[in-house]
Amino acid sequence: MQDTVELTAADGHRLSAYRTGPAQASRALVVVQEIFGVNQHMRRVSDRFAAQGYAVICPALFDRVQRGVELGYTAEDVAKGRDLRAAVGNDKTMLDIEAAASLPDGAKLGIVGFCWGGTVAWWGATRSKRFLASSCWYGGGIAATATESLNCPVQMHFGDQDASIPMEDVAKIREAQRDVEIFVYPGAKHGFGCDERDSYSPSDAKLAQTRTLAFLERHLA
Repeated sequence: MQDTVELTAADGHRLSAYRTGPAQASRALVVVQEIFGVNQHMRRVSDRFAAQGYAVICPALFDRVQRGVELGYTAEDVAKGRDLRAAVGNDKTMLDIEAAASLPDGAKLGIVGFCWGGTVAWWGATRSKRFLASSCWYGGGIAATATESLNCPVQMHFGDQDASIPMEDVAKIREAQRDVEIFVYPGAKHGFGCDERDSYSPSDAKLAQTRTLAFLERHLA
């Protein structure tokens, strides 16, 4: 099953979401976009989790500002994505994450996010009680909120050559969250899991995905 559905947030905002995977799955995931919208990369990411038996919802978090955003990875796209992210705001982002979390019916629910979505997945573990597990890939805003209290187990993935996330930030997270499972990938840059970026690292992406699936299996099985 692959389709686009409409969600309604608690404040009445309606947003679209890409849905994929078995309709009656016992396990479900909210997959959280990068700053580039629910583009073809995020749909492929969602489909890969769906192929592992998960019902997946990938909400279009930019719909509050501009509907149907699908950006590429040029400098201009990065600048536009950052502007859209700022315009949405953190509180409304979480309203839309809660709306996505409401769609799976009776399934054990996890959250996985990438880039901006990695930070949002962290907030899914600290600012929501919907999720049983959270996997955060190179979330640049995590360090700023590293002392928030956990509501579920968390796993994180960072590249040690990430120009956006210094290793000092990762050390800060480790110090604040001793129970969080943190992996650092030597030589990997920001966005190492995205096969449309110059920073893509196939071996690191594969290892991080393997670790993510094992983590989700432990907590959602």
